[in-house]
Amino acid sequence: MNVPLSVLDLAPISAGSDAATALRNTIKLAQRAEAWGFRRYWVAEHHFVAVASAAPAVLIGQIAAATNTIRVGAAAVQLGYTTAIAVVESFGMLEAFYPGRIDLGVGRSGQRRAEQHKPKTPREPRPPRVWHEVDGVVIPTPFDLRGMLDLEQLQATMGLLQQPEAVSPDFAEQVDDILALLDGTYRSGKFDVHAVPGEGSSLRPWVFGSTRGQSARVAGARGLPFVASYHITPATALEAIEAYRDTFVPSAALQRPYVVVSADIVVADDTATAKGLAAGYGHWVYSIRTGVGAMPYPKPGECPPLTEDQLDLVKDRVATQFVGTAGDVAERLAALQRVTGADELVITSVTHRHEDRLRSHQLIAREWGLTA
Repeated sequence: MNVPLSVLDLAPISAGSDAATALRNTIKLAQRAEAWGFRRYWVAEHHFVAVASAAPAVLIGQIAAATNTIRVGAAAVQLGYTTAIAVVESFGMLEAFYPGRIDLGVGRSGQRRAEQHKPKTPREPRPPRVWHEVDGVVIPTPFDLRGMLDLEQLQATMGLLQQPEAVSPDFAEQVDDILALLDGTYRSGKFDVHAVPGEGSSLRPWVFGSTRGQSARVAGARGLPFVASYHITPATALEAIEAYRDTFVPSAALQRPYVVVSADIVVADDTATAKGLAAGYGHWVYSIRTGVGAMPYPKPGECPPLTEDQLDLVKDRVATQFVGTAGDVAERLAALQRVTGADELVITSVTHRHEDRLRSHQLIAREWGLTA
């Protein structure tokens, strides 16, 4: 029996389009995803890039209002740029409007201290050149991207998300604060503090992570569900899952580990068409990895071939994107599920034309057995 399948959406802006169109497309895709039987609809949080999902709580409210049954969540709230009380109150309000349908995903983004953002001397990139497969699932060798980033530009832009001189609390502390606020046990000094709305709701955090670092360990130690980002960091997703399971402690909300794994896919009626639709993916990833963020998603016919150096930088992502017919992609998703032992899979599928993106989701839903 196949595990549940969910959708991750960035509200991508295609070349020649705009944010308003991307947001309308997100609503349309969410409505179709509900009809096609997907379990959840996750919305990513990104800033200063050509995607329109900068304010997940706002977008989640719009999606939930336009649908009826599908669960809608953040993938994930970047805790380094906000506070525990702001998260609990905003998502508590969403839960009050749409009881039992809101998922609160949280991640460590923004946790680095300012001094760590100082520009470093650029070094030659060391892309993954050693590959191995586990049951057909490609696992690249990790490599360090920091030498490719303009950290001065990154600090200048992302710093706008925080008050000057602000230092974010530790991620584990923020997760503990969120749990305490939801449970009604939070204290500030000698005073009880109550989050209204939020306290007493059915909300529980989902932790998103990509390595065996703090996120995986926090999720495990607190008995929370964990989402491993294979589609972003395929080299370290397996070790993140292992760290989560190794540190898992049963909680009132979760008695056993619950793992969700993400994959980037493009599905079409035939392989050649699918490959054509995915032709701009490497260019898009290259823009993310060498700048502050994504450029508008390019039109396939307008993408020149990547140079050898460019391809080296994105090879891990291109090689782990599942592209083809519904049968081919479903087979690779099933292999990913077997290798990771995932309880649920989440797919993200981006194409230049919205019609092609809809078709990609529809075909995999049908092949996966979500729809007739």
